[in-house]
Amino acid sequence: MSKKIYEVPKRTLLIIAGIVWMIAGFNVTRLGILSYILIEMRWYLPIFSVIIFMLFGMMFYKMTQKHSKRIMSYEEYRPVWNFFDIKSYIIMAVMMGGGIGLRNAGVFPDIFVAFFYTGLGCALFLAGVCFVIMFFRK
Repeated sequence: MSKKIYEVPKRTLLIIAGIVWMIAGFNVTRLGILSYILIEMRWYLPIFSVIIFMLFGMMFYKMTQKHSKRIMSYEEYRPVWNFFDIKSYIIMAVMMGGGIGLRNAGVFPDIFVAFFYTGLGCALFLAGVCFVIMFFRK
C-alpha cells in the first residue's frame, strides 16, 4: 500500500490518541477544579471525585486496551483520524455536546460539576497516559 500525505504509521495513532485523551482530561478536570473553587467545600466531595475516577477509570482502561488492539491490527499506515473508530467519534460528540449543553443550561449545579468533572477528567487523562504507555511498549 502506498502512503498518502494524511497517513501515519499505525503505532503513531497510539500517541495521537494519548495526546487527545490527555488534553480532554486536562480540560474536564480544570472545569471541575474551577467549580470546586466556587462552592462551599464539603468533606465528602473529594471522596465522590475518587469514586467517579475509579468507575470511569476502569471503563476507560478497558477501552484503551480495545482501541490499542484495534490500532495494532491495522496495516502499517493509516489515516491520522483512525485513532478512533466511528462509534467512538459518535460517543465523544454526544458526551461533549451533552456535557457542554447541560452545563451551560444550568442543569448541573456547581457542586455536581466539581466532584463529577474532577473525577471524570482525571480518568480521561489517565486513559491518555495508557495510550502513551502502549505507544512506548509496542
